[in-house]
Amino acid sequence: MSLEQLRNDIIKSEDKVIAVAQADDKAVLQAVTAAVNEQLGRFILFGAKHQIEEKLKEISEPDIFEKVEIVHTESEQEAAAQAVRAVSDKKADVLMKGLLPTAVLLKAVLNKEYGIRSGKTLSHVAAFEVPGYKQLIFVTDPAMNIAPDLDQKVDIINNAVQVARSVGCDQPKVALLAAVETVNPKMPATVDAAALTQMNKRGQIANCIIDGPLALDNAVSLEAAAHKKLQSPVAGQADILVVPNIEVGNVLYKSLVYFSGAKVGAIVTGAKAPIILTSRSDTPENKLTSILLAVKASAK
Repeated sequence: MSLEQLRNDIIKSEDKVIAVAQADDKAVLQAVTAAVNEQLGRFILFGAKHQIEEKLKEISEPDIFEKVEIVHTESEQEAAAQAVRAVSDKKADVLMKGLLPTAVLLKAVLNKEYGIRSGKTLSHVAAFEVPGYKQLIFVTDPAMNIAPDLDQKVDIINNAVQVARSVGCDQPKVALLAAVETVNPKMPATVDAAALTQMNKRGQIANCIIDGPLALDNAVSLEAAAHKKLQSPVAGQADILVVPNIEVGNVLYKSLVYFSGAKVGAIVTGAKAPIILTSRSDTPENKLTSILLAVKASAK
């Protein structure tokens, strides 16, 4: 499955609504406009109404106002609260961060009265289209959980598997990354990987095939796996790469983007709806891809 195939699939079948918190930002509205033009969904834009309208006039055709709803809010806190309420009340299927701090949006997400927390660990899942690689590959968790424990890693895997299955990978192969392929008590990542692999074999983690610990080369290269004589259903053909901590995930994510020129879409999952957390450093194309991934992940 390629990103282009996903886009075509959504154009044919999806009609989702995305709630954008604090949408009065040109870069965010450029992504919204592109998504509307590609028929990826409809949008409710929360923020300063006059500023949103002025920016849309600069970057969009006049008919954009027929395809989006603008709701005026007085502050970023109110924008976050109303956008989350729209999802909670099932008026929207996806939540998107606009021009406001991530902490403000997540505070609304976790609000006990109207938030969309599901009880599971929130985790970040990124889908990469890497030049020269045969398929989409998912990386998790490069942005949310700093040093997840074993229980959190179970949720992180389940979240990523759900996203992968939503884009057509019915039985994703999950590689638990470490520096080596053997279990070493002095390297906690290898111990956790062995436990998670066994949990998968016993049916405690379902709908995927897990193996680890695996170094990166042996997770994605059949040649490297064969050279090390690894007998594994995952080695060399991983769909999902699970990193042991945020440092590894952050470096891997940015290496794929800046060294290989990979296209990427990323969402936070584990809530009652996908959350798009784009940053100013994301390209317009990557922001659009994040919307694409979120819309697909929101399909039931």
